[in-house]
Amino acid sequence: MDVSMTVNGRPASGKVEGRTLLVHFLRDDLHLTGTHVGCDTSQCGACVVHMDGRPVKACSVLAVEAEGAEILTIEGMANPDGSLSVIQQAFQDHHGLQCGFCTPGMVMSAAALLKDDPHPDERTIRDYLDGNICRCTGYHNIVKAILAASENASIAAQ
Repeated sequence: MDVSMTVNGRPASGKVEGRTLLVHFLRDDLHLTGTHVGCDTSQCGACVVHMDGRPVKACSVLAVEAEGAEILTIEGMANPDGSLSVIQQAFQDHHGLQCGFCTPGMVMSAAALLKDDPHPDERTIRDYLDGNICRCTGYHNIVKAILAASENASIAAQ
């Protein structure tokens, strides 16, 4: 099957089997390996991307379901000059990562949260991240990073 979509602001297309997951199309066909496969069961959140402005777990979406969609991956989160986005910088500044495996999904989820709620409190952040698993941390620094990014929420939500 032919599939085409816009990924990180650029047209992307390819041939896929009907059962090809969006995460595998992004990683294997488009070589955008920042979106991670952590569980293949839609539980860990390492594969979160934005599809038409909403967060989705790319391991639970078929590539053909994204036909014509606007997809944003972690590779598209950086500023146009290549510098880190407000959210990415906050994760770096507040040590919101350790091994880094969950970080792309966490950043993508954080961006969606800040778009919907520019100034969330700690409880809201923790509830929102319920579908994202980090095996290295106690989430404290991740929450700190998102709170710090929310101070610049108008910039972070872009």
